[in-house]
Amino acid sequence: MDASPAILVLTPAALSTARKLAEGIPQATLHGLAHRVTGTDVPFSDTLDQIRALYQAGSPIIGVCASGILIRALAAVITDKLSEPPVIAVSEDGASVVPLLGGHRGANALARDVAALLDGHAAITTAGETALGVALDTPPKGWWLANIRDAKGVMARLLAGEPVRVEGHAGWLSTTRLPVRNDAKLRLVLTEKAVEGNEDTLVYHPRRLAVGVGCARGCDPAEMTALVRETLADAGLAEGAVGCVASLDLKADEPAMAAVARALKAPFRVFSAEELEHEADRLANPSEVVFAEVGCHGVSEGAALAAAGQHSKLLVEKRKSANATVAVAIADDPIDAATVGRARGKLAVIGIGPGQDAWRTPEASRLLSEADEIVGYSLYLDIVTPLIQGKPRHAFPLGAEEERVRFALERAGEGRSVALVSSGDAGIYAMGALVFELLDRPSGEGGVSDAAKRIEVVNAPGISALQAASALIGAPLGHDFCAISLSDLLTPWEAIEKRLKAAAEGDFVIAFYNPVSKRRRTQLAAAKDILLQHRPAETPVVLGVNLGREGQSVRVTTLGDLTVDEVNMLTTVLVGSSNSKAVKRGSGEIFVYTPRGYAKRIEEKL
Repeated sequence: MDASPAILVLTPAALSTARKLAEGIPQATLHGLAHRVTGTDVPFSDTLDQIRALYQAGSPIIGVCASGILIRALAAVITDKLSEPPVIAVSEDGASVVPLLGGHRGANALARDVAALLDGHAAITTAGETALGVALDTPPKGWWLANIRDAKGVMARLLAGEPVRVEGHAGWLSTTRLPVRNDAKLRLVLTEKAVEGNEDTLVYHPRRLAVGVGCARGCDPAEMTALVRETLADAGLAEGAVGCVASLDLKADEPAMAAVARALKAPFRVFSAEELEHEADRLANPSEVVFAEVGCHGVSEGAALAAAGQHSKLLVEKRKSANATVAVAIADDPIDAATVGRARGKLAVIGIGPGQDAWRTPEASRLLSEADEIVGYSLYLDIVTPLIQGKPRHAFPLGAEEERVRFALERAGEGRSVALVSSGDAGIYAMGALVFELLDRPSGEGGVSDAAKRIEVVNAPGISALQAASALIGAPLGHDFCAISLSDLLTPWEAIEKRLKAAAEGDFVIAFYNPVSKRRRTQLAAAKDILLQHRPAETPVVLGVNLGREGQSVRVTTLGDLTVDEVNMLTTVLVGSSNSKAVKRGSGEIFVYTPRGYAKRIEEKL
């Protein structure tokens, strides 16, 4: 369980229990139903939406409420039990603690901790833990079950009373109630060796191996992956026993390195040349050539030893292919990759949509939950407060966009996982383009550091304002459309005017971003005049304000009646084409759509 737990409280009667939990679990945040309880870290207004958002973000949930509330909220979004976060129901008086989901992903352990804090009872219902004191299908952190598909059958036989033989040692098995017998047919094998499991044998690998890798620039990922897998196989070592893949920080952005880490399902960590040089005396194959090139006497061997720790030893000396090297070291205990070197660094460029929780994608929520730090404009950070509570947040004002993006990139370059938050879609008039522009610039010409250039960048798309406005009023974007920003802060008005004329002549539906500001009051009127030369005054215009947020409004006017005074910077303006229609329904509601020509096709068929 890596994410911080969220404690949900819905009634004043449950508040004292929730506060006691919050005090006893320092990393937890207290989420309260706003119109019923006060003084919580994160107030919310919709209980079911809040529970779903936290679950989809991967946050452990401790609901001080009836279990039925949690079940109803999550019934439609429950995922695979091997990936879901813990979900626990706690009675308002704290007497009963029930793990509902994620029992084998920390919920049972968390339930016991919660029960201990409240002097209550943890109602553990998973069969293995209840009868045997262990969940064999989900070993503790630092261990890997090689043949998980056989676990259910083995557990069933153990629960039926069949004895088991344990080969190897693991502290987590020492306190169980397993019926151990040395001549048993059932086996639990604990080893870093490659051993085949079956219906009688569960094989557990302690993740004690560190795989050190090096390569020439641009090495084919397939070449390095093949070298690593062949090396492990030749040494009789299990891929599941690999605790981390490590290398020199100069190689952090090599696709081959990332490919190996993915193939082995192990974290990728990097070290500076100075850190690797500390291992020089332990290298089996030190190289002056390598030292002259990168500043240390060995990359693959040095990285393997550095990752495995002070008392580690090389199991496999450096092996080479045409463009890659690999070495393997073994640690005394399973490797905690979070304490090894540093991560490559990651920047998640996230579009959170217009602002409504329901319009934020599960991917965006997950990336926010996973990030170490959050960077963005203060208004956008406030919108996602429930998902980033307790994380360092760096707010930048409007107008400081380049400083904001540069800061996020450099923080990621130091090995952090950083989320850069934009409203709408980050790639549409937002921070996405600036991220890649700064990565593209040479360092001496306003670019970012070399370390920042080697980070991983992930884009999470979001619902843009033009999509939100269109969906709320009908389908004005049903045929060809374009988007034009009327801000001349970064684009000369002459260029904007040229695009306006082209869009008008092409009869595109047009979405206007940044239509007016306190300083800019003439551009929208000029755009209107240009469009009126090519489409009728009755052309419908949709004005969407505060989309997805409090004060949302969407209304329809016409191009002829459009005025600057009814538009502000929080307004998205959709101007229809000459074919767009505004239709009043019997209820009095108006919808706008732009036909694609289906009626014409029907006429032709007739």
